[in-house]
Amino acid sequence: MSSPLRISVAKANLATATRLAALGRQTFSETFAATNTPEDMAAYLAEAYGPDLQLAQLQDPRNTFLLAEMQGQTVGYALLATDSPLGLPPENTATKQLEIKQLYVVEDWIGTGLGGTLMRRCLEVAQAAGVSAVVLGVWEHNERAKAFYQRYGFREIGELAFKLGEDVQRDLLYRKGLAGRAG
Repeated sequence: MSSPLRISVAKANLATATRLAALGRQTFSETFAATNTPEDMAAYLAEAYGPDLQLAQLQDPRNTFLLAEMQGQTVGYALLATDSPLGLPPENTATKQLEIKQLYVVEDWIGTGLGGTLMRRCLEVAQAAGVSAVVLGVWEHNERAKAFYQRYGFREIGELAFKLGEDVQRDLLYRKGLAGRAG
């Protein structure tokens, strides 16, 4: 019997962009609204999520969106970007990395293994792309996400600023090298 979970690469069209914008707003709000001001959240959501913004991301050939669907409902997604310079010194142009820019699961599905399934698929995409490492940023106060990434072998290698509305926050930079790859 097959699993009702389906993970697929998103199609670059307005319907998908509209669905991603709504899902992004929902999952980002579920994750961060309680620990940020309503004003900063509103400003960030307006800046980061909207059908036109997600359509541009979908059409960028460096990006891949993975959609997680259960019984016809989209319950999570990941945004991957190839050739990420995140955490590399500016003179390093040879190392090829994949960045997990976003990995979100609808609140009701957290703890079900869906996030792990998405992460494994992200790592499969990275292996297939032939990159030497996977990188991501995670808010310093998001303990659940930090523990999740560490379970998959990610280690802290630095930090970067993340602006949420008017609030400049500190994200930790995590990296996972891939077996058999230089870098």
